[in-house]
Amino acid sequence: MVHQLPTGAKDLLPLDVAQKRWIESRIQQVFQSWGYQRIITPTVEHLRSLTAGGAVNPESVIQLHSNSIEILGLRPEFTASIARAYAARLGQSLATCPQRLYYNANVFRRRANNTSEESFQAGVELLGASGLLADGEILMLLAESLDRVELQDWQIILGDARLTGALLDLLPEQYRAKVRQCLASLDRIALTQMDLPADVKGYALELIDLRGKPKDVLSRLSNSEWTSGLTGEINYLKSLIDLWESTGLTSGDRLILDLSLMQTFDYYTGLVFEVACNNYVVAQGGRYDRLLGVYHPQNVSYPSIGFCLNLEDLQQALQSRLPQTLATSNCLVVAKNAAAMQAAFAHAALLRQDLGVEAIELELEFRAEDAVREHARSRGIPKIAWVSSGDAIELETIF
Repeated sequence: MVHQLPTGAKDLLPLDVAQKRWIESRIQQVFQSWGYQRIITPTVEHLRSLTAGGAVNPESVIQLHSNSIEILGLRPEFTASIARAYAARLGQSLATCPQRLYYNANVFRRRANNTSEESFQAGVELLGASGLLADGEILMLLAESLDRVELQDWQIILGDARLTGALLDLLPEQYRAKVRQCLASLDRIALTQMDLPADVKGYALELIDLRGKPKDVLSRLSNSEWTSGLTGEINYLKSLIDLWESTGLTSGDRLILDLSLMQTFDYYTGLVFEVACNNYVVAQGGRYDRLLGVYHPQNVSYPSIGFCLNLEDLQQALQSRLPQTLATSNCLVVAKNAAAMQAAFAHAALLRQDLGVEAIELELEFRAEDAVREHARSRGIPKIAWVSSGDAIELETIF
């Protein structure tokens, strides 16, 4: 019988783990340097908790059998769990806001073809903060994280659910849902073929084409006859773009403004964004100012924003820059005969104590010396410590 993993589950072999940890350690350093602290939430939650915010379709949650009346599910993302954990706590005192939290763990989703998928995410949530500085912090933190792992040619695709929603509201009500669906799926062909009045179709096509250099898009918006009542939303985006450019931390072409970027649900209330790199979407996030109220006992909400990095996609995009070999042991300790076994263990322990992080291996067979040397060479171990029964030790460098 051949034992295989369930479809979508993953074994990470040592080189995969080394590459993953290379990425995670650098991202974690950035998160911590900005004052974010790690949170760990349960892998299993009540299904109603996971889907309460509206961003997660119940059909995408892998559900578990339970003796409880409540249906349980594996977490498909982290934001809902973190919102549940902190919704009530934020109201205890003003000193609790904002909360800067980060996470790094696996998530599980059921796909449309009824297969399951395990993946890994790292990300941050900034709870209880709103305004230009909070939005700017999240974008700058995301940019610094991508730069720290030496990712090349990435771009943040930035949208604004509040502004896009306001632009959609300028349409006659009977057409909004269909146009919204076309925007969410970027289906310009369907929009072109839709039976709409000429002026409505022209405006809808303007919406789906609101993408490009931020200042160019904002200039088009400001000069549009449709947007005279949206000066505040447009000026906010202008201020955010100015803040981004003023830091000098990132080049101007890293940011693309796309006001057709949106979801079919109302989970996001402000900024929305994703990071594209070499056909991979390596990150996404946005502002969700109503979600915590879903979990708060008195329905009190707190403005919040965050992002997650998709570690598998990031690993693929970074592949040429990641470690391609595993770290080797520093020394192979060999007992030359059975009487020297205790001395070999003792010497290996002493080396580990002296060398700290260096790995020390123990030869587990009594083989000819040439065979031991060949074994060390094949493993990339540069030194052999030959231990005799009288505690005599001979150190040999083989390369």
